[in-house]
Amino acid sequence: MTETSTTTGTPAATAEPSRAIELHIHEVTPRLLTVLKVIDLSPVMRRVIFGGDDMTKAVFPFRPMAVSDHVKLVFPELATGELHLPEAGPDRLIMPEGRPRPLFRDYTVRAFDPDTLEVSIDFVLHDHGVAGRWAIAASPGQQLGVLGPRGSHLYPTGFGHYLLAADETGLPALARWLEELPANLSCDVFISVDSAAGEIDLPHHPGAVVRYLHRNVLGVTALEDAVLSWRPAGDDLFVWAAGEATAMKTIRRHVRDVLGVPKGHTDIDGYWKNGVEGLDHHAADDDD
Repeated sequence: MTETSTTTGTPAATAEPSRAIELHIHEVTPRLLTVLKVIDLSPVMRRVIFGGDDMTKAVFPFRPMAVSDHVKLVFPELATGELHLPEAGPDRLIMPEGRPRPLFRDYTVRAFDPDTLEVSIDFVLHDHGVAGRWAIAASPGQQLGVLGPRGSHLYPTGFGHYLLAADETGLPALARWLEELPANLSCDVFISVDSAAGEIDLPHHPGAVVRYLHRNVLGVTALEDAVLSWRPAGDDLFVWAAGEATAMKTIRRHVRDVLGVPKGHTDIDGYWKNGVEGLDHHAADDDD
């Protein structure tokens, strides 16, 4: 990935659309947020809208085309049910004395309203992880800790065509792609869900061709199969993909070796991995 670093949080003005991913680093601000509203997007996906006094602690970073910006959600301790926020030290998180390291999970920021200071997070509902179980029971008044975003990757808008691919976990970022990609640009979009029940309404983009893939019909490798059989109309291509780490490795190799897309023109990220709880997706991108 080609990155340029800055601490300003504001991209430099350029005459031409960007063709590099820009990295903007932010100060990490721990916040204790309260559930304001819960909205079911489908039988298996729920939007939780958070707010609270801690949203006034510092500016909440939210940048156009930083579609994969994520926060660390801090969940209550399993043993006590208590919620203790760490402090942000110079190089690590510091827990209050005597408290264990909390349960963290990374989640995409689906939306932020600068007027109401409300943050929206979309959850896949499942009972085999702390975040999915919490979301199933989420209701107004409950609280979670939120850290970040620590950094924003601003994706380029200077390519002729975009290939976007994701499973359920990448849907919030993919929805932001469709909202924020300039309307004059075109993209092919593949989304893998377990069945039709996993489909959600997505923002309309005039240049997008969106295809939902149902794994209960097409098989567990539906996303990889779709990307491997797809052929671009030209070679001025940017590729973004997010989902299960092993599937992302297959897609990454195909994009590199078959489509010949330079690494700097891609961002292909393993958000989770079968059999691994709490995957650190920052360490999941290495390939052989």
